Formats: sequence, structure tokens, C-alpha cells
Amino acid sequence: MSNLSREERELLAAFENGELKSVDSPSKDEMVEAARNTFKKDKRVNIRLSGFDLELIQERASIEGIPYQTLMSSILHKYVSGRLVEGGV
Repeated sequence: MSNLSREERELLAAFENGELKSVDSPSKDEMVEAARNTFKKDKRVNIRLSGFDLELIQERASIEGIPYQTLMSSILHKYVSGRLVEGGV
């Protein structure tokens, strides 16, 4: 137990004290539908970027092995859904 972080120890204590409650998981059909809606691209946007930023985005996309438009879309989606975390390179 000493190798657990403070957060992990708190979660374990809450579990052992019966403080955590099980929640219903979405069905497979609901998850598939959510995934489809997340990646449905039904709108077109034009954006002006500096050449330097575009080159960096294209370079990063190449490293990731994806098209740069896909990377940009993913970044924007994560930002608006509150899942874009700072600090990762």
C-alpha cells in the first residue's frame, strides 16, 4: 500500500468504506453512436495560420502518422470538450 499515490489511497479508502457507487455503463449501441457523432465531419471551416505554425502542425502530424487536418480537428475537439491537457509534447 505504500507504493500508492495519495489519490490512490483515498480512492481505496472510499471503496473499502462503501462510499463509491456503481453507475450504469452505456450500451454498446450508445457508445458506437457517440463515436460516430464525435468523428462525423459535416462542416467545412477556413482558417488562416502563420506558415510557421502550419509547418509545425504538419511536422507533428507526420510524426503521429496522420493527416494534418485530422490532427487539427482532434486538437479542436479536445479543446472544446475540455480534454486538451497542457504540457504534453
